[in-house]
Amino acid sequence: MDSSGKAAIVTGAGSGIGRSVALAFLKDGYRVALAGRRKDKLEETAKESGAGARALVVPTDVTDQKSVRALFTATKEKFGRLDVLFNNAGIGTPGSIMLEDLSLEQWQAVVNTNLTGMFLCTQEAFKIMKSQTPRGGRIINNGSISAHAPRPNSAPYTATKHAVTGLTKSTALDGRKYDIACGQIDIGNARTPLASRMADGVPQANGEIKPEPLMDVDHVGAAVLHMANLPPETNVQFMTIMATKMPFIGRG
Repeated sequence: MDSSGKAAIVTGAGSGIGRSVALAFLKDGYRVALAGRRKDKLEETAKESGAGARALVVPTDVTDQKSVRALFTATKEKFGRLDVLFNNAGIGTPGSIMLEDLSLEQWQAVVNTNLTGMFLCTQEAFKIMKSQTPRGGRIINNGSISAHAPRPNSAPYTATKHAVTGLTKSTALDGRKYDIACGQIDIGNARTPLASRMADGVPQANGEIKPEPLMDVDHVGAAVLHMANLPPETNVQFMTIMATKMPFIGRG
């Protein structure tokens, strides 16, 4: 499918899942605003895409409302509209730190990025999507397998990803009157620089350290693109895409 003319914003587009999704969108003909904290990484994504002017680099801190507003303003000025927002930016805390030893600052940093940042982007997307012609659009939130079940020592990340599910449902409901669809993709063990350590062994629920299977991150890009390209009257509310043999299903 050729999505020429459609405009999207991808947060956390400088690496990993965000980069994979941004590249999939650009390959499909989208015009994409690449948002993230590191300009050099965003420029790497733009260069890899070979999409030229269809890739707009906008350094952004999703925890800062002014920065988020500047991202959406720049996107509208450049592309004239917004069809898709992929809310992807997220952070965690070191898995070596136990729940009782986390600092308040560590907790708040994760909440500010993973939940508040996603809310701020959703607000700005609503403002554009409900006012444009044709009206509406689609918001896709990056949940996680952690939106269903935690890993050891992951309370801030897991709590925010559970909260993302609530935000997704509220966004889907409140977006109906504006023709805004909202869905969530929950990803497990995509091969990114962040997740590559899983092949070497990560803590399991029973205290053991075991390697886990990984899947190619390009499958995530393809899945998000499929969600984005559905007609307005159709929505994938929740999708789970995961390495087939990862220890999620069952009593691991």
